[in-house]
Amino acid sequence: MKNIFTLAFMALAMAFSTEALAQEFSGMDKSPLDNASYPSDYKVSDKAVRITYGRPQLKDRTLSELAPAGEVWRTGANEAPEITFYKDVTFGGKEVKAGTYALLSIPGETEWTIILHSNLNQWGSYFYKDEASDVARVMAGVSAGEKSLEAFSIAFKEVEGAVHMVMGWDKVRVAVPIVMSMPKM
Repeated sequence: MKNIFTLAFMALAMAFSTEALAQEFSGMDKSPLDNASYPSDYKVSDKAVRITYGRPQLKDRTLSELAPAGEVWRTGANEAPEITFYKDVTFGGKEVKAGTYALLSIPGETEWTIILHSNLNQWGSYFYKDEASDVARVMAGVSAGEKSLEAFSIAFKEVEGAVHMVMGWDKVRVAVPIVMSMPKM
C-alpha cells in the first residue's frame, strides 16, 4: 500500500513539474534595459550617479530616423531613461539637487540639448509637453567616434576634476560634464 501512495505521489508531482516546465516566456526585448554608474566598481557602495536606459539598435536604420534632429527624444528606447544623482552635482554647468530625473534630449547636428525632467515613469517622450517640469537644460557638443556603435550606449568617463556622461550611437558622441559637489563645512 505504501508503494502505491509513493507511486501516485510521484506521478502527480511529475505532472505538475511538466506543466511548470512548459511555461511560455516572452522573447528577449529588442531594446534591452541597461545601466551605467559612476564609480562603476560594483564593490563601491558610495555611488555618485546611476542611469537606467533602453538600448535601441540601428538595424539598418539611421540615427536621424530614430532620433530626429530638433525633436525631443527619449534618449534611448522604451521608457525615458532615469538618472539618479546620489549627491548634489553640477550637470553641464547647472546645479542639480540629489534625486532621480527623466533624461530627454533634442539631437542636433553640432550640439544636443540634454534635459533633466522631473516627470518620471514616462513612456518615451510622448508626454513631454513643455519646459515647465525641466530641472535643467544644457547644451552638449557633438563629436565623431572612430567606430560605429550599433546599439545606443551610455558610459561615464573620468576627466580631471569631473566625470563625463558620454552617449554614443552610430559614430555620434555627446558628452555632458558632471562635477560632484563637495560637502559644505
